[in-house]
Amino acid sequence: MTQGLLTAAYIIASILFILSLGGLSNQETARRGNIYGMIGMLIAVFATIWGSQVTSYEVLTVAMIIGAIIGTIVALKVEMT
Repeated sequence: MTQGLLTAAYIIASILFILSLGGLSNQETARRGNIYGMIGMLIAVFATIWGSQVTSYEVLTVAMIIGAIIGTIVALKVEMT
């Protein structure tokens, strides 16, 4: 991935994160805010994986697995409102 494309991906992800925060401020737009956040995170993760600075995919994979386990545990404990 070229540096310009990588920078554009991070900028788009940042914009989606900002839109996500705005969407989460109101119950009517919370679903859209969640979608913006998920798409932004997906773009950021893929940009990081395909960036030229990643040298150890094993460490990245272990970190993602640990994060998924912690996220699942927390999601199961938190009650939906």
